[in-house]
Amino acid sequence: MVKASTFLFSLTSAAVFFVVLFADLLPLPAGGYAVQRFLQVGLLAVACASAAAMLMRRKGIGVVKQLWPSLLVASSFIILAVPFGNSPFAWVEPGLYAAFFFGFVAIGSIPGTDDEKRQWVVILVYSAVFFGGLYGAATLMVYFFALSDQVSRLDAFIPWGFVNIRYWGHIATWSIPLMALAALVGPLSDQRMWRFLCGVTGALWWWIVFVSTARGTTLGLAFGVVVAFICVGRPALPWLKTFFRYLAFGVCAWLILSIIVPNLVLDEMTVRSVYTGSDGRLPLFSEAWRMSLQNFPLGMGPQAWITHETLTEEYLKSKKYGHPHNMYLMWAAEYGWLMVCILLVLVVHAIRLFFGRISLNRDELNGNGTAMAAFTASVSAALFHAGVSSVFIAPGSMLVGFMVLCVFWSLISPNEFTFTKSGSDTKFAASTAFILIGFLAFMWLREVVIYYEAMVEDRNYYFETQPYGTPPRFWHYGLFPRPPSQMIRDGSGSSSD
Repeated sequence: MVKASTFLFSLTSAAVFFVVLFADLLPLPAGGYAVQRFLQVGLLAVACASAAAMLMRRKGIGVVKQLWPSLLVASSFIILAVPFGNSPFAWVEPGLYAAFFFGFVAIGSIPGTDDEKRQWVVILVYSAVFFGGLYGAATLMVYFFALSDQVSRLDAFIPWGFVNIRYWGHIATWSIPLMALAALVGPLSDQRMWRFLCGVTGALWWWIVFVSTARGTTLGLAFGVVVAFICVGRPALPWLKTFFRYLAFGVCAWLILSIIVPNLVLDEMTVRSVYTGSDGRLPLFSEAWRMSLQNFPLGMGPQAWITHETLTEEYLKSKKYGHPHNMYLMWAAEYGWLMVCILLVLVVHAIRLFFGRISLNRDELNGNGTAMAAFTASVSAALFHAGVSSVFIAPGSMLVGFMVLCVFWSLISPNEFTFTKSGSDTKFAASTAFILIGFLAFMWLREVVIYYEAMVEDRNYYFETQPYGTPPRFWHYGLFPRPPSQMIRDGSGSSSD
């Protein structure tokens, strides 16, 4: 069973990074964003049903005690959506969040020993470096093609493969701390060539961060590093040294690739400046805050940001997005501050588990101490980043984030040296859990497909009548369903859905 779960985790890690980073190169009829979302919902459905059955068979009904915070969060997303169940596609996003939060806790509870946890750490960080390195090499090719075409704005082509640089930025927030860890753990950590490849990959990703002036990524990583150092302490030092070494490599790469070489081969060069404004976020934050108070503390319902009539004059005049650029205000606006408080219960439980592991004897922690620092930085950075950009909801970010959170949860969870012996009762409970969750997942997936088909039908009409571009949400085109006042075709009264 252990070998099977580790093998499946390996395949999933490779598939996630490959599809997230290289979807633009694949012949995907539905588009990279939609395929990533379908991969995500399929992965969550299988993960929740399989993990619940596996844990139930291993530990019996007592597993509920271990999973109760995630069960509370998952059930709350569904329960708080019940009053709005008659709204179009009301169950799509509550199901997404419920499966996400339950799934990473359930999957992260599977590894029971430090050896299993270290295997998962190595699998994930090696996948990040391998596919991140391929992406970095491809980026260098894009870079040289751009120079040969006398392109002076590198940020117009780098990062590539993403319809918006913010989508890449949040993946970088999750991944860069793991690239430093990859040089310190696993069977290749003593190989000079592997450490060199890790350094090159880290340097290239930092270079892309500087080229794109990814403010959220930079601030998030700074926050994550501080949290990791304060919370983990001395065991974090090897990772911190490697992290800052790769940062220095990235600065050197930026000076060479973005300053020196372009000045030598181009007649004119433009470096993307760091924008210090709010980028239009304040009207969005204000609107989300007003929404959160409209039906306090329950919120205005799933996807209410899209369907509600505007509350503030500033937002009425501003550009429309599928989200308010703040994940927490979006949850507060749509599911209420009660949901945010319930999410804090899970966060507090995670903090308690975290410090419970940190307080172990240092000799016992040293095996996973470095990994704990890297994953703490990754998770902290991403959660910080989600406060200034709702791209956390983008499928690429949620896919990578799900894998990171699974491993992080395994690291902070207590080891399980013994398991309940499987008997007829536990087998029946496991089968029941698998069938029940599988049925709910099937109904949810069916709703996702219906939502996708309706979105595709509406998309052409939207592009013809609305000047807002492609505001992302569940799908790349995500401003659907819209308020009734925006759903009328040329005043004829026929709606686009």
